[in-house]
Amino acid sequence: MKILILGAGQVGSTVAENLVSEANDITVVDTDGAKLAALQNRLDLRTLVGNASHPSVLRQAGLADADMLLAVTQSDEVNMVACKLAASLFNTPTRIARIRSADYLAHPEIFSKDNFCVDFSICPEQILTDYIRKLIEFPEALQVLEFAGGRVSLVAVRAFEGGPLVGRELKYLRSNMPQVDTRVAAIFRHDRPIIPEGSTVIEDGDEIFFIAATQNIRRVLQELRRMDKPTKRVMIVSGGNIGRRLALSLENDYQVKLIEHNKKVCENLAGELSKALVLQGDGTDENLLETERVGDVDVFCALTNDDENNIMSALLAKKAGARKVISLINRSAYVGLLQGGKIDIALSPAHVTIGSLLAYVRQGDVAAVHSLRRGAAEALELVAHGDRQSSRVVGRRIDEIELPKGATIGAIVRNGEVIMGHHDRLIEPEDHVIVFVINKQMIRKVEKLFQVNVGFF
Repeated sequence: MKILILGAGQVGSTVAENLVSEANDITVVDTDGAKLAALQNRLDLRTLVGNASHPSVLRQAGLADADMLLAVTQSDEVNMVACKLAASLFNTPTRIARIRSADYLAHPEIFSKDNFCVDFSICPEQILTDYIRKLIEFPEALQVLEFAGGRVSLVAVRAFEGGPLVGRELKYLRSNMPQVDTRVAAIFRHDRPIIPEGSTVIEDGDEIFFIAATQNIRRVLQELRRMDKPTKRVMIVSGGNIGRRLALSLENDYQVKLIEHNKKVCENLAGELSKALVLQGDGTDENLLETERVGDVDVFCALTNDDENNIMSALLAKKAGARKVISLINRSAYVGLLQGGKIDIALSPAHVTIGSLLAYVRQGDVAAVHSLRRGAAEALELVAHGDRQSSRVVGRRIDEIELPKGATIGAIVRNGEVIMGHHDRLIEPEDHVIVFVINKQMIRKVEKLFQVNVGFF
């Protein structure tokens, strides 16, 4: 697939990295030549320095014969204009724009074919806000991801010494919860994947990915870990785009304190938030954190644009006694170093939001994609089409399907009903199938497996 990416920031470069590894023809456009040079040194792609909203630049970048435009610059206006030009001048089949402004998002008619011709709009800040809210709702979890309109959840937890499941075989989980159907999709031990079987024994430190109907998540978490006490108090550092959205989302359900250093931003936030307490100050000020009793906080979220400040404030909060600390880390290389140490969860915004873009790039009928373990693994929601003659999955039991090594079917959603992906389950037409892939190199094989023979249409 030939894809033109506008913007070489965190989102654009992460998308490019993911797509290049899957043998796509990628060109990246940005005004910053240094960023593009760094990207080209690492990846096999073309780059072009120029303004992404200029027709001549888009033509030079090869938009005339591109299959897809991903406009993910920092400017909403540039992204929308690029999509409009792609439709009117180049007839580009698929146009996706990153939109940050809530004002634009509140008027979806702006993106219609009569206006800016945006096929799909994504808001990374809102995706990240929703993601963090789930981590606050389930403080025991490392990741909480939803499929099939929220009917199914994939949750990652870390097993710990003395936990309910450590030292036991996985089949114990099913025998101990006969009323709740769940499936362990994968286990990572010392950063290496293990294909789970009934006889697999859970060890201290294992990262366990399990899938279940969303309504059963808390019950399964009780078996995998001792449940933490419910979250009541949340402290947020940063009144920026993400911090503000998160405070607005949480203030009616939790006791929220927000720390922001800019006085004018604080004044605006105080007028916008009705219940959250807004404080002017520095999130790395130990005296301020002590005064505001950070040690009593259930979840501490460091969400500024400065990685070092986020790391320092999260470490100070943890040292003071905050139960769970979440730190936003823009530099992906830092994330793996920090997560699981003093910082409970290190979040890469680009890795959290990448799935929303990948869902449009994947071949076959893909309803959702989630990037896992900092991009090393992936979970896909694929729709099964055809019949036993035209499809390699429809009309077959799961144990009859030739899944590539490292891919497992975790669940099936059929007419709103959640069915766990046990070996004897039969795949029917239009089933939504949740597939967990521990090795991203296998993604293409999984996609091809779900593609219908041409003769079907």
